[in-house]
Amino acid sequence: MNDYIKSTKNLSEAEIENSLRPVRLADYVGQDKIKESLKIYIDASKKRGEALDHVLLYGPPGLGKTTLSHIIASELGVQLKITSGPAIEHAADLASILTTLQKNDVLFIDEIHRLSRSVEEVLYPAMEDYALDFIVGKGPSARNMRLKLQPFTLVGATTKAGNIAGPLRDRFGIILRLEMYTDEELASIINRSAGLLDVKVEKDAVLEIAKRSRGTPRIANRLLKRVRDYAEVKSENGVVTLSLAREALRLMDIDEKGLDYLDRKLLLSLIEKFRGGPVGVETLATSIGEEVATIEDVYEPYLIRLGFIARTPRGRIALDKAYKHLGIKVPSFLGAEQLKIETEEEE
Repeated sequence: MNDYIKSTKNLSEAEIENSLRPVRLADYVGQDKIKESLKIYIDASKKRGEALDHVLLYGPPGLGKTTLSHIIASELGVQLKITSGPAIEHAADLASILTTLQKNDVLFIDEIHRLSRSVEEVLYPAMEDYALDFIVGKGPSARNMRLKLQPFTLVGATTKAGNIAGPLRDRFGIILRLEMYTDEELASIINRSAGLLDVKVEKDAVLEIAKRSRGTPRIANRLLKRVRDYAEVKSENGVVTLSLAREALRLMDIDEKGLDYLDRKLLLSLIEKFRGGPVGVETLATSIGEEVATIEDVYEPYLIRLGFIARTPRGRIALDKAYKHLGIKVPSFLGAEQLKIETEEEE
């Protein structure tokens, strides 16, 4: 362990983050059903000597989709090539990537829902037949050519599975949804990361950090690193106690539910400027100076999970739990019957 820590002293924040990623399914915490399924699929493909079927991973950000792609490649014993939907602007970009893949390699495309239609058209035969189709020449002399590719596994990741075109989604043989983590699972992740970072964290402090991590491993590791920084400066022995963890989290403006300044700003805007809603997401985004996509992808999923807000056909509304959390009196118009009507989510 000490040799490992010494070797990471001069690493950047991104490199340290990567060092915390597990590389084997056995070390991956949580998502038990996904791990069980993947182990069977991976073992079967290795037994046959074939490429693993294409995998689509979807769910909220920070749950470990990228980590799983690394694990899949590691368990298969093959190389991993990483890119993203926005980075592949033209069909030629994808073709150049596909032609460099070796037998049974894994290609990971993050934000796969952002692929352009022209790129998707190239991807279809590559996924089905391991081939690239292209046209040589122009006019009457033009002819269709097919270039064979090495068998490979495409692992696609997205936070918006509904935005993936049907023909592309249907070509994935394995579709897996990642769920939010429990506090106990996050505590296990924090303990593991603390060991790798060579920082001692008391049990109560681990649970406190876990409770404020929004059910997301990426946030849990980020909070752990910031609490570690605080302990190195404020604690004589560098040990993270419960009181010290709370002080550090208060400094970061993370409350007991894991809400930060912008979460509370969104809730207060909804309650104070729009009388609790309903209000359209575009209007709400403008009122707090954020992008619509940021609200939909980063803030709303957790606030909805807590029961603080709801989506309705007429817009977003604040629920009674949000008022109580912020210490604001629940208005009389938010009666049980109206609440039942207003909280019907959009289909």
